[in-house]
Amino acid sequence: MAGSSHGHTPAAWTGVIISFIGFCIAGVFMVAANPLGFWAGIAVTLIGGIVGLAMKAAGLGMPKESAELAQARARAGQAQTS
Repeated sequence: MAGSSHGHTPAAWTGVIISFIGFCIAGVFMVAANPLGFWAGIAVTLIGGIVGLAMKAAGLGMPKESAELAQARARAGQAQTS
C-alpha cells in the first residue's frame, strides 16, 4: 500500500482530526461519568465523518480513477509478478 496515496487528501485529514477530537472528548467524559458530555463527544465523532464525506463530495477527496488507469495498474502489477 506504500505506492498508493490512500487517505492523503484534505477531506480525509479533516474528517479524521474532527473524529479524533470527538473520541477524546467522549473518553474524558466517560471517565468523568458524565453521560451528556460522552454523547456530545460521540456526536462530534459522527460529525467528523459527515464533514469528511461533504468535503469529498466538494472535490477535496481522492478522484475516482478511470478505466484506462485501472487497466494499466493491473497490467503493471502482472508484469511485476512475472
